[in-house]
Amino acid sequence: MGFSNFMKDAIAMAHGAGGELMDKLIKNSVLKYLECKGSSYDVPLSALDDAGVVEDIVFTTDSYVVKPLFFPGGNIGSLSVSGTVNDLSVIGAQPIAISTAFIIEEGFSIQKLEEIVKSIAETAEQAGVAVLTGDTKVMEKGSIEDFVINTSGIGKRNPLLDRNIEEVRRYREFDSRWLLDSNLRDGDKIIVSGNIGEHGIALLSHREGYKFGTKIKSDAAPLNGLIEKVLETGGVVAAKDPTRGGLANTLNEFKEKSGVGIIVREKDIPIPEGVISACEMLGIDPLEIGNEGKIVLGVVKEKADEVLSEIKKHPLGKNASIIGEVDESFNEVILETTVGGKRILHKPMGDPIPRIC
Repeated sequence: MGFSNFMKDAIAMAHGAGGELMDKLIKNSVLKYLECKGSSYDVPLSALDDAGVVEDIVFTTDSYVVKPLFFPGGNIGSLSVSGTVNDLSVIGAQPIAISTAFIIEEGFSIQKLEEIVKSIAETAEQAGVAVLTGDTKVMEKGSIEDFVINTSGIGKRNPLLDRNIEEVRRYREFDSRWLLDSNLRDGDKIIVSGNIGEHGIALLSHREGYKFGTKIKSDAAPLNGLIEKVLETGGVVAAKDPTRGGLANTLNEFKEKSGVGIIVREKDIPIPEGVISACEMLGIDPLEIGNEGKIVLGVVKEKADEVLSEIKKHPLGKNASIIGEVDESFNEVILETTVGGKRILHKPMGDPIPRIC
């Protein structure tokens, strides 16, 4: 069987890495069986946003298979809480509670388990959420690799969302009650909350033992506090955390669901020198590398500078930048390069660094 036929008939690592292949797998093999029927689903599964909504209750779930379990800047425990809190927050919810389900390989260290659970507790406290329920299963030696976590979360509609939407409607029509990938319109500005590429490179360098000449740490963090500040300012129409597939995947999801074009400027995208050096050495694109403590926002142009200023006041947003804008005259994501050229920024096939979350 050739590789292309294998990709059609069997699951490959790339199918779980975000990007084009995962999109096709979900749309072709999952969604057709799981249609949400009924009018009470504000945001159904088919929207493929970061969370679903039913009767103003926001729900999300994620599984974490990160390798290694412990990495510079965090571990699988802190990562799982941050990722779930962020998926609730970016759609416009106040996170309330999470569940944690552990799948543990026989022989796993109890000391390591306790370190992970301690990180879960600390990160949940930081985010202001309760760990409300959970589950533990143990698999035979060799059945899985070490330790897997599934984390689900619930939230309620953030009361600041109405104020935010009122600000949007001062400047243009807006008929959504949530921050959805499909909400972008002509002229909206694109803001990224800080340095990109740090999480993926931190994991890769620690996992493979690469020496990049600089110590890069994961950016994993719960973002609900930062998003609260953004909603207080108002004018935000869309928000997303650029995890698997990185900034390139996030911008393309915005583009596809909103039916617009987006132009971004390479010179305005905050990428640390250490990430640039690592990517040049490895031949990978920093725009395709996953992040776990950043948000990408669509903001009406009249409020963009004010929102940016507010983000920069927050410890998790000090390197935030307006990186581009929406343009409805075309239907691609265009990158203006630092040398003055332009190129289409395609949706990646998947994150070039596997098992980063």
